[in-house]
Amino acid sequence: MSVIISPSLLSADFLNLGQDIDMVNKSKADWFHLDVMDGVFVPNISYGLPVISQINKKATKPLDVHLMIVQPERYIEQFFKAGADILTVHLEACTHLHRTLQCIKSFGMKAGVALNPHTAIHNLDDIITDIDLVLIMSVNPGFGGQSFIETSLNKVKKLKKLIRESGSETLIEVDGGVNTETGQALVEAGADALVAGSFVFNSPDPQETIRALKELK
Repeated sequence: MSVIISPSLLSADFLNLGQDIDMVNKSKADWFHLDVMDGVFVPNISYGLPVISQINKKATKPLDVHLMIVQPERYIEQFFKAGADILTVHLEACTHLHRTLQCIKSFGMKAGVALNPHTAIHNLDDIITDIDLVLIMSVNPGFGGQSFIETSLNKVKKLKKLIRESGSETLIEVDGGVNTETGQALVEAGADALVAGSFVFNSPDPQETIRALKELK
């Protein structure tokens, strides 16, 4: 299976968002990555439900929604109604993670769990078979354009080992500092999906950049 590419619209041109959505629709990208920040869980604020609802009207590919918010369980149904196909919550933000994942799945969405750079893989030991996707943060969440944290490669390898040993079909997604160089290393380590924001949208030819990422093996 080729690597899944999920361009992050956090780095898109919001004055011309429709054009950037069209670009991703036409590209070899697989998903749209949507970062939702509340200014509490992370030190930044992005867009919320109304913007995602509008993106959903134009996007022709699944919406991969990453909630960087406190108490994400309060908004699961609203994000489902806004169009989320994959809904990822942070382990660090969920007191009752298993219950939250089951609620996400009850709406027919794929359930993801994100891990901050300091959070160890062993925290997923008892729940890995209930997770459709694990999002490894390879930068500290909150802002685009940060440098890749090299220890993320080892985390991907540890997670791949856990997935194989558990017999689960969980996908590994990585977000932060992804380019063709770090992306190649991540795919070799076992990543199934790559999130790329500024590397795609700040490039001279975003569609070509997406194609280059898609061809990593």
